[in-house]
Amino acid sequence: MQCAWSARPDFCEPGLKPSAIASLRPNTYPKLLKARSDLQLRNLVFLDKHTQLVSLGHGSPGSTEIVQMKRHRIAAEFFGTFFLVFAGTGAMVINDQGGQITHLGVALVFGLVVLTLIYAFGEISGAHFNPAVTLAFAASKRFRKEEVLGYLLAQFAGGFAASGFLRVLFPSHASLGATIPSGSSMQSFLLEVVLTWFLMVVILRVSIGAREKRITAGLVVGAVIGLEALFAGPICGASMNPIRSIAPAVVSGQMSNLWIYLVAPILGAFLAIPTDQLLGPVPSNPSP
Repeated sequence: MQCAWSARPDFCEPGLKPSAIASLRPNTYPKLLKARSDLQLRNLVFLDKHTQLVSLGHGSPGSTEIVQMKRHRIAAEFFGTFFLVFAGTGAMVINDQGGQITHLGVALVFGLVVLTLIYAFGEISGAHFNPAVTLAFAASKRFRKEEVLGYLLAQFAGGFAASGFLRVLFPSHASLGATIPSGSSMQSFLLEVVLTWFLMVVILRVSIGAREKRITAGLVVGAVIGLEALFAGPICGASMNPIRSIAPAVVSGQMSNLWIYLVAPILGAFLAIPTDQLLGPVPSNPSP
């Protein structure tokens, strides 16, 4: 059993029996290796930003490093979510001033900011920036449940900070980029479910497997977000992210149909888990 799912940090529950590990070197982070089955991990294990193993005994001097790395992950989720909401919804607000950005431009902004943030913060926190993604990773046992609350709080704080800043910059704007259905509520609900389902399936598939694939994960995920925003944005807003919708809606007071963007992305993300399982494990070296 392998503890890591990508180049991003993840955790193994204490007591599990992952693949054996290489011997630790003093003052270094040795790489996670395939080793002998007779070795077992008896203390907390996590991967640092270089997909390298750190093994720290309970109560050892390394507990300070654990706290610091948790702070780094929380900070990455806060700033990443801030920049995502600020750039994405900010593009919508600025486009409403005169239409210079256009719908195509807004879709590109969402895709490009996610792409950039994955490469900037992915090796620190895993680049979730989305409560639906965090909950789905935890449900699929690729992320420690003990870390979920901290990630969610950081994401909500970052999203609200971004919308609050946009309110300061554009005090007269009505919606601050909130997602508002242009058709029926059910139409937008179903669209959001399918959009997030597809997005989460892609995330689950590209976050494991060959290292070469993981390196391009930012391009793939950013492209999916830009694509879905491009074709579905005019109908439902193509949120796929609860905090992306909650923050501008609450700050602007445009909270009608907000339930769609709370329930649909989480439902879609959870539907991706059995879909990923049905597709089977990603081969390390897929056949041509």
